[in-house]
Amino acid sequence: MPRARKHLVCLSTTPYYHVHSRCVRRAFLCGVDQLSGQSYEHRRGWIEDRLRVLSSLFSIELCAYAVMSNHYHLVVKLNPSESDGWSDDEVLNRWTALFRGPLLVQRHRAGESLSSAEQDTVRCIAAVYRDRLGSLSWFMKCLNEPIARQANAEDGCTGHFWEARFQSQPLCSEQALLTAMAYVDLNPIRARVAETPEGSEYTSIRARLQDNYRQNTQSGSVLRMLKRGELHHFDGPIRPLMGFADSIEPMTNSPQAVDVLPMREPDYLQLVDATGRLVAHGKRGRIDPSLTPILDRLGLSTAQWAAASSAFRQHYRSGNLRLKKAA
Repeated sequence: MPRARKHLVCLSTTPYYHVHSRCVRRAFLCGVDQLSGQSYEHRRGWIEDRLRVLSSLFSIELCAYAVMSNHYHLVVKLNPSESDGWSDDEVLNRWTALFRGPLLVQRHRAGESLSSAEQDTVRCIAAVYRDRLGSLSWFMKCLNEPIARQANAEDGCTGHFWEARFQSQPLCSEQALLTAMAYVDLNPIRARVAETPEGSEYTSIRARLQDNYRQNTQSGSVLRMLKRGELHHFDGPIRPLMGFADSIEPMTNSPQAVDVLPMREPDYLQLVDATGRLVAHGKRGRIDPSLTPILDRLGLSTAQWAAASSAFRQHYRSGNLRLKKAA
């Protein structure tokens, strides 16, 4: 018997989830419609931009993603303890980046004097927003709903754009987590739209390899969303993809341990490369077995990659990005 999602998402059991959402129409989400010849490739950028910004606003970390022609996959980690440490003002600042909020919240953020009763109401509203910023359902709502509105406006139609809200699967072990991440990163190869992981556009593994999650390039996502009116404001920093065990340098001044994925990043790249060479049942594509190993193709040693992958986390910690909506 089907159960409500709130009974299926259990953070005490596992914080990691594989999430999947599929387009309902014949016209592809991001591909080329073979009947009309119209290209929808630019919509991949919509999704990737929103993923980057939402993972920075919510207490949800992005481990892996792949945007395909008519669906996308995510692997995320829910971390509600992060939002528990935010002040009410920070919660309101994050939420109002996406939604204007009620007039009382707007007055509070503008620095107007409020009565004691009004201040109590603001604190109650902030508590609601705090829960939402740690919710997988709200994360997916903020991802899918604007994409559907944009696509409907572009297509000149109304109605459902997604088959359903989304599908989620808990990942209850390290093996399940790494298997799901490799599955997601290999999606374009299995579908024969790419030949190698480094050539798979709009995937997390390509973003890691091309360093797309550095702060100076990530700000482009924010600027594009501000220009399209999808953000009211944004106070950084931009959160990078969740780091691996060798990509986080110890923080001597931090009282909390930094969460990392349970594997060294070079080992994960080699895992994806080796898995992609295997023939998968029911799948058409695989990595050419005659190709050299992925680190050799990239011209990197294990030590060089470990140094490079740890660098972009420092950009996130510095937190000096401040972007406001253009007038």
